[in-house]
Parts: sequence; C-alpha cells; structure tokens
Amino acid sequence: MRQPILISLLALFLITATAARAETAPLPNLASVNAAAAYLDDGKLLLAKNADRQVPIASVTKLMTALVVLESGASLNEQLEFYPRHVDAPNNAYTRIRVGSTLRRGDMLRIALMSSENFAAYTLARHYPGGYDAFVAAMNETATTLGMTGTHFVDPTGLSAGNRSTAADLVRLVVAASGHEEIREYSTSRYFTANFRQPRYRLDFGNTNILVHRDSWGVSLSKTGYLTEAGRCLVMVSQMEGRDVVTVLLDSFGSRSPVGDAGRIKNWLLTGERGRVAGAAREYEQQRNPQFATAANTPAVN
Repeated sequence: MRQPILISLLALFLITATAARAETAPLPNLASVNAAAAYLDDGKLLLAKNADRQVPIASVTKLMTALVVLESGASLNEQLEFYPRHVDAPNNAYTRIRVGSTLRRGDMLRIALMSSENFAAYTLARHYPGGYDAFVAAMNETATTLGMTGTHFVDPTGLSAGNRSTAADLVRLVVAASGHEEIREYSTSRYFTANFRQPRYRLDFGNTNILVHRDSWGVSLSKTGYLTEAGRCLVMVSQMEGRDVVTVLLDSFGSRSPVGDAGRIKNWLLTGERGRVAGAAREYEQQRNPQFATAANTPAVN
C-alpha cells in the first residue's frame, strides 16, 4: 500500500518543482517572435513573449472554425457539396478537391485541421445556417465569449492576414477547443484517406505537424499555420513533465523553428535552461519587431 502512495507523492513533488522552476527561471530563448505557454488544466501562463501583441495567425484560424462547426450541433455525417468560391481567396488556395463533389462534414473538419485543407474550411462555412457571413460572425462572437479581446476574424480558412489574434488569446482558444474530443482526434490524425462522392474518388492527407508523429511528445491537439505576413505558426497541447501544456508559437523563422521552440520550452520546464536560437532567427525577429511597432502606432482607418 505504501508504494503507490510514495509514487503519487513523488509525482506531485516533480510537478510542483517543475511549476516552481517555471515561475523563477529566466524565459527560454525562442525563435518565435510571439509566444505563450500554459498548463491546460488552469490556463495560467508559464511564459509570455509579446503575448498581447495582435498579429496575423494564418491557419491557426481553423481551430476557431472547428469550434464553431461543432458548437452548431450540425451532423458530422451529413454529406456537404464543395461549392465554387463566391469570393476570391485572399492568398493561394490550391486544392486537389473537385468542385461539385461531396464529403462528410466530419471528414471535412478532419482534413481542415490535420492537413490545413483550405477548401474544406471554406466549405464548412458555406454550409453554416445563414451562410458564410453568418459563420464568420459566429467566429467573432465565440471569440468574445471566450474573452479573446485581441482577436478578430474575417474568414474561416486563415488565408487572410486580416485574421488576427494574440498568443495569450490563443491559449484561451486552445483550452476551449481541447474540450471537444473531435478536435483532439481530428487535429492529431497522422494520415487520413478521404472518400469523396459525386464523383467517387479518394485523396490521402497527412498531418502538417511533425511532432504528431512522435509518440514521445504525446500531442493531443495541434494546428499549424503559415502566411508571409504571419510567419510559421504552431499551437498544440503536448505532454511536458507529466502535464498537458498549451504551446502557442507565432511568427517563427523557418519551417523547423516552431518545432525547435517547442523543444526549448520542454527542456526549459525540465531544467530551467534557456537554450539557443540560430543567428538567422534572431535577425528575423529584429526585423519583425519594428514592423509591429509601426503597425501599432498607425491610426485605424474605418
């Protein structure tokens, strides 16, 4: 009887020690220009780097898209048609999906999350009660409900740089999204074959976050994003020192930088070591920070 008690006490000690170390240790060096991390169970920020700066978030947007779809209560088994776009995509919207074909709503949501399929995210919005504009309005209403005061959405895909949020706000979004089993499952699917109808064909999709493929990370929610204006972005929930940790990494330099930052945060929680980032990443941040300062000081035009 004593052994399970001792193991539990040891686990509690390690968790408490990790939290205390995070509160006192200097923040880790990160390649991401804006970042935040928090424990999933309480949402308390463990680190914040420009966490209240409003920036483009690219396809991280699709987490809110998924939240609105699921909270609408619409059937995930319903077949939805891929309509032609009623407005041009703000950026390159290449897709292998054929206009006029159909797919289950649940499968659309899966490939939008795991593989960042933009046409799928767009189509989910088109089939929302009230249509596309009502869907975008619901995204903003949900953001307000969650207390995401630095967030605004203009489209459901993330192709528009007008979708803006903060690292701190995205922690709130991830905590809310993680309450849905479908988002956890769909966003961490490693591979998936979608079966389309009208006509019948299949397409294979893979996850855009390489850490999903590594069991040692225990990733239970994930979303990547990229736009020129947003840089490389990654939000996820993963196991660090026995606890689920929300990691938000925005505007990273290079495709591998968010993964490197996630590793530095994980090691920082364990050892308190700050780690190092490449010189090119530091130069990128030095270039980006003045741009944000200029944008913040520019009066809004209505």
